[in-house]
Amino acid sequence: MSFDKREQLLQKREAIALGGGTGRIETQHAKGKLTARERLNHLFDKNTFIETDAFIKCRCTSFGLDKLDFAGESVVTGYGQIDGRIVYAYSQDFTITGGALGEMHAKKIAKAMDAAAKIGAPIVGLNDSGGARIQEAVDALDGYGNIFYRNSIYSGVIPQISAILGPCAGGAVYSPALTDFIFMVDKTSQMFITGPQVIKTVTGEKVSAEDLGGAMTHNSVSGNVHFMASTEFECLENIRKLLQYLPSNSMGQAPVTTVTDDLNRHIEGLNTLIPDNPNKPYDMLDAIRPIVDNEEFMQYQPYFATNIITGFARINGRSTGIVANQPGVMAGCLDINAGDKASRFIRTCDAFNIPLLTLVDVPGYLPGTTQEYGGIIRHGAKILYAYSEATVPKVTLVTRKAYGGAYIAMCSKSLGADMVFAWPTAEIAVMGSEGAVNIIFKREISKAEDKTAAKKKILEEYETEFATPYKAAERGFVDDVIEPHTSRQRIIDAFNMLQGKREKRPPKKHGNIPL
Repeated sequence: MSFDKREQLLQKREAIALGGGTGRIETQHAKGKLTARERLNHLFDKNTFIETDAFIKCRCTSFGLDKLDFAGESVVTGYGQIDGRIVYAYSQDFTITGGALGEMHAKKIAKAMDAAAKIGAPIVGLNDSGGARIQEAVDALDGYGNIFYRNSIYSGVIPQISAILGPCAGGAVYSPALTDFIFMVDKTSQMFITGPQVIKTVTGEKVSAEDLGGAMTHNSVSGNVHFMASTEFECLENIRKLLQYLPSNSMGQAPVTTVTDDLNRHIEGLNTLIPDNPNKPYDMLDAIRPIVDNEEFMQYQPYFATNIITGFARINGRSTGIVANQPGVMAGCLDINAGDKASRFIRTCDAFNIPLLTLVDVPGYLPGTTQEYGGIIRHGAKILYAYSEATVPKVTLVTRKAYGGAYIAMCSKSLGADMVFAWPTAEIAVMGSEGAVNIIFKREISKAEDKTAAKKKILEEYETEFATPYKAAERGFVDDVIEPHTSRQRIIDAFNMLQGKREKRPPKKHGNIPL
């Protein structure tokens, strides 16, 4: 190859690497944001990222686009290694036309998605885009449609992860919404269908971009987002961390790590975790963390529907999804948001062969007209559907209350739990003791001379007989009543036994989850 030809190649690559130029790169840095390539270099193992389609250019000549020279089409695509595993990624370049998506921009992303699905590798999208490139009109909209289609078709095939790293509006937020996991950076990221100015014009409402679509809004109010970071560096590190819990595709298993924690470790603190007063709250995280390896637990949607806990941990070195009621919030009742949060997480784990551990302390579904009018029946049924549909190993531990329909919903034996444990403090029944006594013994109490004394005596007898795990154990709905301090040991043993589990469902096109 002649010197001139090689020099021409190097010059082209250097121009492409500059994106929108040094001035716009400095503006990006001034906002506390990294450039598209800086993000990829931090995401991937050092010197492993390989860029593809770097020379692709815009084909549109309308509205002066033919006079703009921005090779690379405002998005960087390629593949590399994360902890030694192949991962595909695309990173939108805000320094070029604000990261706006046009026809060829979309084709680059779609091509990367196709390649990831073909080889069975996760794909990470680093989104920093103002939306569709208006000058390209319907070609830009078609580009979005092609991406949305692939998001849907490859759902449950390969893990799809999105990070919102700037202001993303309109069509730019629908692709992330179709992916498995969404990350945002506090005070840097925004996402909304219509921005503050449009809302003010149409409805008269005044709202800031941060209040409308900021990271905390979507993490705590809308529930659209699953993880939040304080900086871009933290966000990218958390994506790397999440990938450690996920397989490369639906046909594989998540990486197994070397266990440095005692498999037979007894946790004496669990023996006194449950308060004597059944109405007194406690923090379920105090049960989860000691049970899992090295007390490492990556919470999923930690700011949304906090009455239920979801997240990833390792148990005996193996990735495990955990779902647990949080008695410290709303007494652990299930509500509309908890139904959405839990069922989505359960289905994600099942799609990617991640076993499920469920910890139960639930008094019921949250009552009230707001919940009923909002569709608690439909939203609550999602949990029933998700657990029933899941074929991964499912282990359940009942720590205290497990009443009525909520008991059934929290991965009971009836919904296909493979192994159900209960602590001696467990209360498995149709309802709480006092409510049951008021109904069953209403006549006896009303006839008694001292109604208070009669009710107290009946209540004590009822609690001794029925507010226990033993009736359920007598019927085989609980496999064993265990001492709390042995929970880690027994759960590990159960998952070891279930490693060879094979379970199929009737052939069908797809189920019809109550959305």
